[in-house]
Amino acid sequence: MSEVRLDEAMIESMRARIRVSLRIDHCRNNEDATRFAILRFAEGIGDVNPLWTDPDHAASSPYGGIVAPPTWPYCCFSGVQFGWPGLGAFHATSDLVFHRPVRLGDRLTPACVYEGFDGPKPSSFAGRSVTDHFRQPYVNQHDELVMELHKTVIHYERGEAKARAGKRVVEEHRWTDDELAAVEADVLAEAPRGADPRWWDDVAEGDEIDVITKGPVGLTDEVSFIASGAAPIPRVAAHAASLRQYRQHANWAFRDPDTQALEPIYAVHYNTNAARAMGVGRAYDVGVQRTCWQVHSLTSWMGDDAWLKRSSTSYRGFVYLGDVVRLGGRITAKRVDDDGDHIVEIETRATNQRDQNVMPGSAVIALPTRAGDRPVTRRLGA
Repeated sequence: MSEVRLDEAMIESMRARIRVSLRIDHCRNNEDATRFAILRFAEGIGDVNPLWTDPDHAASSPYGGIVAPPTWPYCCFSGVQFGWPGLGAFHATSDLVFHRPVRLGDRLTPACVYEGFDGPKPSSFAGRSVTDHFRQPYVNQHDELVMELHKTVIHYERGEAKARAGKRVVEEHRWTDDELAAVEADVLAEAPRGADPRWWDDVAEGDEIDVITKGPVGLTDEVSFIASGAAPIPRVAAHAASLRQYRQHANWAFRDPDTQALEPIYAVHYNTNAARAMGVGRAYDVGVQRTCWQVHSLTSWMGDDAWLKRSSTSYRGFVYLGDVVRLGGRITAKRVDDDGDHIVEIETRATNQRDQNVMPGSAVIALPTRAGDRPVTRRLGA
């Protein structure tokens, strides 16, 4: 792959594209929220909440039937590779607003608007960097806004990142049998709140939410996320279908020194050689995937009668294959907001085995009240 430095011509070219609505058909994976599309996504993020997959449980919920996890729209479109040819890229932040549920049988149409960039500015990781801003709305077949994503992507000088890679060596954690048994016990202990309401009346500022555990993150975890449709940008393809793409877009692929095959640079999430080509020592998780884990932890804690209004995440450091991440949070505020919802504000975290918070974030959840406020019912009747 080419390795270039930021220059004025590149900056001016990108400045001319600000507020452009991007072509995204080559990055779309789903349209319809079918039973299997929802199931593949829930399994791809390891979410065992029966609201997404059990028809009998879902029928007795406020929704009256199966709905998709709030982040399922990512399965329709998660993002697009755009501009800055020859630079590396990392997804940096995600801010999500959830307006309506995705019901079984819904059809979503995504869009993506390039809103501009910040920088260039110095980067300790790789010389200089710029930060792109994107807005991605998702509407259903009734032209109702379901979810809106505002995200940032950092582009950096890949050659400089590779030159500095030796200073960023992270020792692989070798888990003992006892450690693995403890981790897997934590994973299996996950218990979604489900039909038991999490009453606003009963929570307090300072309360900790339930912790869910992911890991040790393995190759199949990454492949499962790709299979759900929530990740590839553009779609992962094989043989002639992929080779034709790479002939048109040389920076989308690199030649693996072990297999000699052309691989998408997206393979950084399951291929160590791809990660090294990007200046990272080992394969690592997907930013979108980590956000889905955060939302999974929130919906598991809040129960079927609550409504997740907003979630924000910032990706700080990598989650490497073999890592374990525990997701939790703390209630920082409890109030009635301007929409009349009884909300809690939560400061979220994702802590690895090195005791690093690799994804600080926040969320706003509308909870039901014993006096009769039902945030889900209000959204269904809007």
